Amino acid sequence: MVQVVAAILERDGRILIGQRKPGQSHPLQWEFPGGKVEPGETPEQALARELEEELAIGAAAGVEIARYPYQYPGRDRIELIFFRVESYTGQPQNLVFQAMRWEPAQGLASFDFVEGDREFLEAFTGGNRAGSH
Repeated sequence: MVQVVAAILERDGRILIGQRKPGQSHPLQWEFPGGKVEPGETPEQALARELEEELAIGAAAGVEIARYPYQYPGRDRIELIFFRVESYTGQPQNLVFQAMRWEPAQGLASFDFVEGDREFLEAFTGGNRAGSH
């Protein structure tokens, strides 16, 4: 089963989220930075690599805070692994997203997140449903 890591970066009480580009799968939906664990990588190594590729930050390290299987319609089942990122070097820059925002945790439910992130989001924000930012 393919594993996918997602990073929860927090700064001044706000969480970093990215909006997918129009040409990608799940166009213009929001997600947490991250991506697929490549063969031979641990989830922790994938987290560091993905954050360097997407945000230009280095040496990212975190603690796993959630994990569950998910299956998008017509796709193979994946395992989503969420990490609270506790340290990194540099300042996050938008290298891959349509838009990138720091949002208060309680406001995340108003964004249209990719379906796989919604179970985590509901637990993280106390059960509010996603809207249509």
